[in-house]
Amino acid sequence: MLGRGLWVCKPRFGKRGIRTGLPVLCAVSATAVLLALLFTDFIELWVTSMRMNAAVEPQVGIFPPQSAVPTRPEEFLLMPSPLVCQRAKPYLITMVISAPANQRARQAIRDTWGGEVQVRGLRVMTFFMVGVASDPGLTKLLIEEARERGDLIQGRFLDSYSNLTLKTLSMLSWGRRFCPQVHFMAKVDDDVLFNPGALLHFLNKSRNPYERGDLYLGRVHLRVAPDRDPDSKHYLPSGAYAPSVFPDYCSGTAYVLSRSALLKISLAASASPLSTPLPPEDVFVGLCARAAGVLPSHCPLFSGGPVMPFGRCCYQAMVSIHNIPPKKMLQYWADIQSSQPCAWLSARASLGLCKIRAMLGYALGLKSTL
Repeated sequence: MLGRGLWVCKPRFGKRGIRTGLPVLCAVSATAVLLALLFTDFIELWVTSMRMNAAVEPQVGIFPPQSAVPTRPEEFLLMPSPLVCQRAKPYLITMVISAPANQRARQAIRDTWGGEVQVRGLRVMTFFMVGVASDPGLTKLLIEEARERGDLIQGRFLDSYSNLTLKTLSMLSWGRRFCPQVHFMAKVDDDVLFNPGALLHFLNKSRNPYERGDLYLGRVHLRVAPDRDPDSKHYLPSGAYAPSVFPDYCSGTAYVLSRSALLKISLAASASPLSTPLPPEDVFVGLCARAAGVLPSHCPLFSGGPVMPFGRCCYQAMVSIHNIPPKKMLQYWADIQSSQPCAWLSARASLGLCKIRAMLGYALGLKSTL
């Protein structure tokens, strides 16, 4: 097939030896393909931005922010010192949503990106958010882990898939109460390879972060319909949410909130009556953002759709890559940190190839995670 394509693009001559226009067409096509490869993320950003809702109106009927009950330390069974952020003054905190049994995943994060404390000259901190374990043995292990590591936050709810929204609500409340001066908070799942350096590079490159207002940044999902299948784990009946589509929201695998967005969304979440069953946690944050008048912003450097294949230069550029098991996280992080940053052309080409390979894998029915 490749040979046939090359034959088509070979120079041809007419009966009188005049070159035809086919090689010119091939050259233009090749240039277009190359540009698309180098600027795949910009194309994705443009297409997504064009499809996003242009405006957000605050939701009618939500309780005013001043009616929200402030978070108190006793609402958490385990947590670091209440003064941890006041003492360290972090620029960015990353809240990792984890399950009590996922000790290997938490340790892999501590041994890789979560172990960084200074990134681009800025203080960063990583914490892990868990719920109550149903196994008493796990409860003891969590207490020991919290005492040894000092980075666990445990809310007063049973840790289960159906309670992920409660976990997110606790995460938002803790960040608002105990780290009110932080510039940015990232929410990340514990199977995500997160890159604080790439995030801070993006924030500083896009615009001055000190002058930024509301920021709700991630991979935006557009016009997603509620799952009305009673047998689905994402089931949400019309009684809990009546509209036919959700507001645009960021994938729950990883997203970033600025200080003002964290405050507004957290207060909206605290004041909003919770439906039964609870909506998926990323949808819940999107609904609270809409209630607070905060628009999501799409960033092509966040994964959250098709699985991204590994590429050293690609992973150096990405802010988040999801569905990474602990062993692979250690391997990939060591690889991308073992050498100098890739040159601009190498990074652009690798990023484009990664995204194209991910889309092809999704089209061929390979495993993907939303």
